[in-house]
Amino acid sequence: MLNEILKAVFLGIVEGITEWLPVSSTGHMLLVDEFLTLSASDDFKRMFFIVIQLGAILAVTVLYFRRMIPLEINRGLRVKKHTVSVWLKVVVACVPGAVAAVFAGDFVDSHLHTPSVIALALIFYGFIFLFIESRLKNKSPRVETLEEISFRDAFIIGLFQVLSIIPGTSRSGATIVGALVIGISRVAAAEFTFFMAVPIMFGMSLLELMRFGFAVSLQEAAVLISGTLTAFIVSLISVRMLISYISSKGFAAFGYYRILLGVCVLIYFGAEFLA
Repeated sequence: MLNEILKAVFLGIVEGITEWLPVSSTGHMLLVDEFLTLSASDDFKRMFFIVIQLGAILAVTVLYFRRMIPLEINRGLRVKKHTVSVWLKVVVACVPGAVAAVFAGDFVDSHLHTPSVIALALIFYGFIFLFIESRLKNKSPRVETLEEISFRDAFIIGLFQVLSIIPGTSRSGATIVGALVIGISRVAAAEFTFFMAVPIMFGMSLLELMRFGFAVSLQEAAVLISGTLTAFIVSLISVRMLISYISSKGFAAFGYYRILLGVCVLIYFGAEFLA
């Protein structure tokens, strides 16, 4: 059991870092699982890789708790209209992705979860990030803060997030690309990504738990809790570091990293196929 818990902890570290960076947690999990495979059924592993993201989501809710909660209680109970407005925009942004998942989700799961698709998506959007960053030099964003994002902006970002249905694209990556393209600041783009991830990942995790069932063995429970708790702790650190880094450096480094990772995936799995 200890060996499996250590694997879950390592996977939690990977999830806690990559869930919020625009580098595709799916691509990283594919590589890690190739070298550090959990000794569990395919159904449990599928559930684990989704539910472990709850840890990352909980970290964001802790860090952004006061901004995410639409009620102010310090000076009497009142509704924070700007927070309610942000959540309504998040709902608008989530609609296109939800529709895409309903109509294309099964096809994607059956045909596109392959190393080559993930690698090509990593590389393609790596170049997109580099291109966007080159265009943003010396340009002031049209929208500086999260609260200034309009409903129209939110819907356009949601359309971009549909692209994340392709494995290797990265949910946060697609959202951030869309936000940057329409003139939203890097920090506001990242924060809107955090808000969008909360209902999406809570919903996905709940559905996956219901599909798998709540009857798990002692070892499975220990593995799931270890991975989720680790993802929570690591996310607390990585989210803060991401906001600090992109405020001054931008996303170019992530573009280079995506390209490098994509090439590594192609080389490794290509060599494995030829062998």
